Amino acid sequence: MMPAATPSQTVGPFVHLGFDPMVVTDIATGAAGEPVAVGGRVLDGAGQPVPDAVLELWQANAAGRYAHPEDRRNLPLDPGFHGFLRVPTDADGGYRFRTVRPGPVPGPGGRVQAPHLLVCLFMRGLLRHLYTRIYFAGDPANVADPILALVAPERRGTLLARPDGPDAWRWDIVMQGRDETVFLDI
Repeated sequence: MMPAATPSQTVGPFVHLGFDPMVVTDIATGAAGEPVAVGGRVLDGAGQPVPDAVLELWQANAAGRYAHPEDRRNLPLDPGFHGFLRVPTDADGGYRFRTVRPGPVPGPGGRVQAPHLLVCLFMRGLLRHLYTRIYFAGDPANVADPILALVAPERRGTLLARPDGPDAWRWDIVMQGRDETVFLDI
């Protein structure tokens, strides 16, 4: 009998064979809201590109509601938006996806969270995937976001996507070192 894979299996050089059929890089087409493109690179501790990483992202729609049965708030669901992406990196560690700018959602203590995307990262050498977030630089709601407030001010920039052209944003994931991305203990 062949042993079953467990959730803590590491991603390896054959990740694209298993994940490519499940790749979703555009959830903006047909969805209500402001379309945005986000791209960047995943870099290892030596600053080298990670060509076999996978980012899973989920988010609320433009109205701030998740396409999930447990989100029963009286906000509109968007039938053209399911809020989930699975994006692999390319040979240069790069990735790119299209979505809509998410609306604000409730956070701890009922405080409103700034628009953000939730990110789960799988890559070689990780026994457990990592979690982080993408916020949009310059969004006035970032100042009061309860999760960003937990991050030291000098490190918050690692969670901010920066403008990179019309409707485009850049956000890199750095695994180690001075500019290491903040990862969340969930």
